[in-house]
Amino acid sequence: MKNGVTKIQLANGLTVHLKEIHSAPLISHWVWYKVGARDEETGRTGLSHWVEHMQFKGTHKYPAGELDKAISREGGEWNAMTSLDWTAFYEKLPTDRIDLALDLEADRMVNSRFDPEEVESERTVIISEREGHENEPLFRLDEAVQRLAFDRHPYRIEVIGEMEDLRRITRDDLYNHYRRYYTPDNAVLALAGDFSTDEMLKKVEQVYGSLPAGGAVKRAVECEPPLQEERRVTVTGPELTSYLRISYRSPQATHSDFFPFLIADSLLAGPAGLNRFGGGGITNKTSRLYQALVERELAVVVGAGLQATLDPYLYDVTAIVHPAQTPETVLAVYDDEIKRLQDQPVSAEEIARAVKQARAMFVYGSENISNQAFWMGYAEMFASYAWFENYLDELEKTTPADVQRIAQTYLLPERRVVGAYLPEGKEA
Repeated sequence: MKNGVTKIQLANGLTVHLKEIHSAPLISHWVWYKVGARDEETGRTGLSHWVEHMQFKGTHKYPAGELDKAISREGGEWNAMTSLDWTAFYEKLPTDRIDLALDLEADRMVNSRFDPEEVESERTVIISEREGHENEPLFRLDEAVQRLAFDRHPYRIEVIGEMEDLRRITRDDLYNHYRRYYTPDNAVLALAGDFSTDEMLKKVEQVYGSLPAGGAVKRAVECEPPLQEERRVTVTGPELTSYLRISYRSPQATHSDFFPFLIADSLLAGPAGLNRFGGGGITNKTSRLYQALVERELAVVVGAGLQATLDPYLYDVTAIVHPAQTPETVLAVYDDEIKRLQDQPVSAEEIARAVKQARAMFVYGSENISNQAFWMGYAEMFASYAWFENYLDELEKTTPADVQRIAQTYLLPERRVVGAYLPEGKEA
């Protein structure tokens, strides 16, 4: 046990994290699978997200529709998420009802039915979901930039998948993906809340211990070299608002530059939390880009974000352009701010403020029972739980020289994709 967390591995390969928290009679239960958009082939994109949907369509023990009723009856909540590198399912239930979560997740780990009629019904749902996304300017812009930022890595495709793939994926494609990746030895079980560790370990062993391992899963993906020249793309649509997206290749979560990059991001655009499950927020009005773009009425909103991923991904800066301005005007002032960061050392006081804000975002995203269970599984998807435990220490190590080096290394014009969304009829 370390910092109150017990970690074991069952004989079938299932990794288990347990943390007792007796502040409320609740337990948060998560099952994380190391599978996401990164594990999909050309022509079969969107499989992981679709399998996530199918996991709610029932087993023989828990038929479709019965799962929701069962959770609601016990006063609980549940949902799921699919990302680039992982898929997660979670439940939060009263302490004396947690057996339901254990049983239903173990059951659908091996017994999901993938009924052909349900597959076709869900095809309609997912296609409709994608069509809804396509009505959103930022989705269309994000998709165009993401495609341009990578030539062959699976990260170039949105998690929901390509429309043409969603039309042709078969029931067998989905089921084979499920059988390959949704196995104990490719999963992490994380529980936090009001329980006895010894008693919960017995429950976990009893419910999950007999499930068959799936065998080794190859996850190696060839990383792409850095971009060598700036790439640009313009998207148009009927909306009246203009958007600017600037995306750079960013280091993977285990890279030594990841934490200094978080501080550079906090300084430039304000702190952004890595917790995909939510948790608090801090104003970015002290950030350099807010002062340069929003206070000068060049942009209405500006924000940025860095994701913790297995492979190098993207650092995205997004601005909603002021109605009286153009994306090019915003980009010119933005470039001045980046050059200032590259050329002039940041003061120790500004670094201290950025670290303080990043720390606060981390705390907000780690404090409740569900968030603590979240981190026990999430960190294992791209690193290990030690990465989470060392998070604050790594932030504190960042120096002004580190931030300047990040700007000089990563935030270069030749290392980026610039995308603009313009109302139809406006010149690019």
